[in-house]
Amino acid sequence: MAHLLVLCTGNAARSVMAGAAIAQRSTDHVVVTAGTLAVDGMPMSWRTRAAIEAVGLTVPDHRSKQAEAGHFRQADLVIGLAPEHVEWVRRNHPTVAPRTATLIRLARSLAPGGDPLRARLAGLELGAVELAADEEVVDPGGGEADVFAACAVQISALVDELLRVL
Repeated sequence: MAHLLVLCTGNAARSVMAGAAIAQRSTDHVVVTAGTLAVDGMPMSWRTRAAIEAVGLTVPDHRSKQAEAGHFRQADLVIGLAPEHVEWVRRNHPTVAPRTATLIRLARSLAPGGDPLRARLAGLELGAVELAADEEVVDPGGGEADVFAACAVQISALVDELLRVL
């Protein structure tokens, strides 16, 4: 079973949505979510809950947590929701940079199964690849419920693509 770590900034919306989608759509992966600048123990907002439900997922029992070294030791793949999350990993946990990418990059570029995941990730040269602005799933924080819902729809579709190639 592959261990996946999903990162966003506060571990309150994007990573929670992606983590819920992965956990509920795949029995082949263990998924943990965390934030690069999270306040531990905060509940998700009602907007995040509503967005998760709007894409047909069960709302997970969730409290925010800051990404820590132990999360990275266990992760076979680290998934950021924006380039800034990948940059944070490169600065703070450089040994896992070769297996860290944005959800958008992975959904677009990861070759379908066959070879082991680490070999397919190595082929993407993730530790050094230039990050692009269009790799960001825009943070819905501060937006109305419809912004959160649109974010959940985007993340749900990207998770489906990622799971197809994992």
